[in-house]
Amino acid sequence: MSKGGEPTLEALISGLFEPAALLDYIHSCVTFEQDERGNITKKIAGYHQFRAVRQTRARVLPALKLPSITAPRSGTGKGSGAGETKGAGKSGIKLVPALVRGEPKPPEDAGKGGVVWHTQGSGKSLTMLMLAGALVREPVLANPTIVVVTDRNDLDDQLFGTFAGGRALLRQAPIQAESREQLKQLLDRASGGVIFTTIYKFTVQHGRISDRGNVVVMTDEAHRSQYGFVEGGARWMREALPNATFIGFTGTPLDRDDKSTQRVFGDYADIYDIRQSVEDGATKPIYYESRIVKLTVDEAGAKEAEKKIEEAAETADRGEEVAENVRVTLEDLVGAPERIERVAAFIVEHWEKRRSAMEGKGMIVTMSRDIAARLYEAIKVIRPGWHHPDDDKGTMKVIVTGGANDEEPLASHVRTKPVRKRLAERFKDPASDFRLVIVVDMWLTGFDCPPAHTMYLDKPLAGHNLMQAIARVNRVYGDKPGGLVVDLIGLADRFADAVATYTQAGGTGSAFKKIQDEAVPAMRSAFEKLRDFFHDFDYAAALNAEPSVVLRTYLGAIDHVYGQNDGWKRFRKMVRELAAGFALAVPRPETEAIAPHLGFFQRIVAMIRKRLADEREPGESRGRDRDVDAAVRQVIGGAVSADAVIDLFAAAGLEDARLDILSDEFLSRVSALEQKNLALETLRKLLNDQIRSFERTNIVQSKKFREALEEAIVRYTNKAITTAEMIARLIELAKWVREAQNRGAELGLSSHEAAFYDALAENGSAREAMQSDTLRLMARKLAEMVKEMPKLDWTQRESVRADLRRKVRRLLALYGYPPDLSEDATQLVLQQAELSTTA
Repeated sequence: MSKGGEPTLEALISGLFEPAALLDYIHSCVTFEQDERGNITKKIAGYHQFRAVRQTRARVLPALKLPSITAPRSGTGKGSGAGETKGAGKSGIKLVPALVRGEPKPPEDAGKGGVVWHTQGSGKSLTMLMLAGALVREPVLANPTIVVVTDRNDLDDQLFGTFAGGRALLRQAPIQAESREQLKQLLDRASGGVIFTTIYKFTVQHGRISDRGNVVVMTDEAHRSQYGFVEGGARWMREALPNATFIGFTGTPLDRDDKSTQRVFGDYADIYDIRQSVEDGATKPIYYESRIVKLTVDEAGAKEAEKKIEEAAETADRGEEVAENVRVTLEDLVGAPERIERVAAFIVEHWEKRRSAMEGKGMIVTMSRDIAARLYEAIKVIRPGWHHPDDDKGTMKVIVTGGANDEEPLASHVRTKPVRKRLAERFKDPASDFRLVIVVDMWLTGFDCPPAHTMYLDKPLAGHNLMQAIARVNRVYGDKPGGLVVDLIGLADRFADAVATYTQAGGTGSAFKKIQDEAVPAMRSAFEKLRDFFHDFDYAAALNAEPSVVLRTYLGAIDHVYGQNDGWKRFRKMVRELAAGFALAVPRPETEAIAPHLGFFQRIVAMIRKRLADEREPGESRGRDRDVDAAVRQVIGGAVSADAVIDLFAAAGLEDARLDILSDEFLSRVSALEQKNLALETLRKLLNDQIRSFERTNIVQSKKFREALEEAIVRYTNKAITTAEMIARLIELAKWVREAQNRGAELGLSSHEAAFYDALAENGSAREAMQSDTLRLMARKLAEMVKEMPKLDWTQRESVRADLRRKVRRLLALYGYPPDLSEDATQLVLQQAELSTTA
């Protein structure tokens, strides 16, 4: 186990590969989703999702209100997961039994399947799907009906999409119940099913819907504010489904005094909190910044407004309607024309600076539809280019519901549900220019947009509503360092209350972090590390100057990087850390002094990557442009474009189209460079590229070159030779590679034929025993033989390989190749043949 109590990788692997656990995982936690275009995506559970499925299932089965539940003898349970033991085993994973028939719960716990608290963004919808799939297969449930309850139709649609995509795991397609009557009909079916409905079908007393005991109700966002439990929602659900077992899923912790929710679901079945999620990389940390735009009132009025803001936030969190007089007063204050103008001006300036440092999307949360529309108009005055009447174009949109009676400026923002869905997809698309959205209630729950990194809050929110909303910016996207919530209305106390609730519920770590307390210090710390890295190299001349004017400084800096132990690796990591901290802290004033330094460091990284860095560096994504894929932008303007990066070779005087990179003149220029570490790294990179090219065509020569290069690098790393001696060795190796490139022409062979010649002549005894002309003839025959092989993956067909092996042996015998050397030569020729056919 790790210090934080989470299972280590070794423990996870050990636990997963216990036979019962592995079978359970394959059966319950692997799904294939097919989208509208027919594309299939395989999804598998994270350890927290697998744990939640097993622990919740183990809570549900003994809690069922079935007529004949008896306890099995120890170790005799059958069904998925039978044979497991309770508690945390050596794997560090709590392996709870998945019983077919469990010990019945006491009457007060019957029907309570527990609460699963998995923080927003950690895959809660997928966990619900996998748990439903596991329960559907439980024999004791005998074709159960799974009822999935949400509190809003749009959430129903979103979660339903996840279940519909995973219908193979459910062994059936889910159904949306359009009415209470249809829900009753579906529950009457003996064949079971997976039914989606909303809480509102349980909010009036119409008696029982079903008496069945093999009904499991899974509620999304199961806490009292969502379902109005204080007003009797729990009782209505219980009366409608008296023998069902209820499981609650929530992305936020339950209030400590929320007894009504616990009476329905019981206590926690599984917790995956913010700290665990962030440490696992499932979500990103959320940072808070207070930038209150004051109301246009006197001091006494401001205090009164603060009270009303708190009252409105707390009322909404309880799931109650805000009193009309409070709502109207607040909307008048928050939506005052002069304040809206100030909010618009602040957001434009702040967002443009955020965008200069980090790719992605932003959300503005307002109090009302009217305020949203008027804020849009105010921003449009400042940045008219952000507006476009076409829904498929434009940087900024308002997403609200409405009706035919709405007037301008609101009416132009009221769209149909299909259009809103299309806009949602456009907003989620990282490449789309739709980057800033203004909302009131929509898109604040159940909306997953990984590129979103900044939220401007100008609406009273508290508790669960607050934590749900701000979680829109915690999704993982590229190297996005975290999400930022900018408080425009004064919710500091509400954030503090949310932290208290989170901690009291058993959450660990910080629910969110303050920019000035964590992001700014992290940025400064990363900056100091880089300053220490360059402590004996003065790069001041390069700050705020065109690189072409100070090329010598840039070359010296690169030389300095490669003069340190693991210099490039360490430097790259430190620049990434500084860029991440900078992106989080911008546009705070502390970033202004650091920006030119970061720009210089990023130019160095870009120059090295363009010419010297290996194509694939450890820890970086493969097959994608690293710079384009990054969420954190370059802060150096045009350096985002590869074409705008200064070419290191050109700056060093090495870029000459007339020169072969292995020519004597080029090698002489490299060795004459003033920056010796740069010269060494340039030679290493060029040689490495040449050897890679050989590895695709000539197995014998490439192996010799690779061994020689690695031996030289080891000696240099161990300080057995100096930089000057290393450069001399690399130049000699370069000349050797050049000679090998020309060897085929000297022998009158193509490069393909020369590779087989080298395979035959690799053994010195064979080379001495046979004439060069004979070896050349054999090489041509072998090259032709391989060329005529059938156009299939013969390396995977033993019959084809055996046929080629026989032909090679016959050819060697025909030309008198030494018999005692024949087997080694045959194997080498076969390896070269494989290389030739896959190159």
